[in-house]
This record gives sequence, structure tokens and C-alpha cells, in this order.
Amino acid sequence: MRRYDTLMNPEIEGLLDTTESKFGLVVLGARRARQITSYFGQLGEGLGASVPPQITSTSRKPLSIAFEEVSVEKIVPIELPDEPEIEEVIEAEAEAELLMDEESGDISPDDDESA
Repeated sequence: MRRYDTLMNPEIEGLLDTTESKFGLVVLGARRARQITSYFGQLGEGLGASVPPQITSTSRKPLSIAFEEVSVEKIVPIELPDEPEIEEVIEAEAEAELLMDEESGDISPDDDESA
């Protein structure tokens, strides 16, 4: 099998092992590249709010630096928990409100049918 030199170093095929999908790799690389661009943009201002590149690279392009960081596992993807559905949030708020009413002893006339 003949290997061709690619424009990307490290190769994309090797980076796909670190994420679950191509989309995940694109999102991870783009977010990190934006952070690197922000870091280089604020260097002269002395703000220090952005994270500098985690590796020494000969590349000057933020996306290439980001992919190099992913390849040496300095940047790893994490799975964020799913946001709860709206119905679940409404039910949880209703339960919390009911508990607060019971604790404070407030009983509405509708709740007290024995009177």
C-alpha cells in the first residue's frame, strides 16, 4: 500500500481514535483553536485569561496546534451530561414547591377538605 504525504500532521486518521466521531474531532479542534487564537490576541495586553498552547510547535496555525495537542493527549474530549427535558424540570420544581409548602405548614383551603 502506497502512503501519500498529507498536509495535516498529525494525520486525521490517527486523531479519530481520540474522539467518538468526526464531528466531535471538528468541534474539539475548533474550540481549542479559538482558545489559542484568543491567547495570541491578548499577549500584549497582559490579561492572561486564555490558556496558552500546551506543546511546542513549529506550526503557526491555531488549528494545527490544536490537533497536535489532541494527538499527544494534552487536550482530551469530555462528555457533558445531557440537559434535562423541560417536563422533568417542571415536575422537579412542582415537587420542590410542594415540599416547601408542607414544611412551612401552609395548607390551602383546597387541600383541607375536612373543614
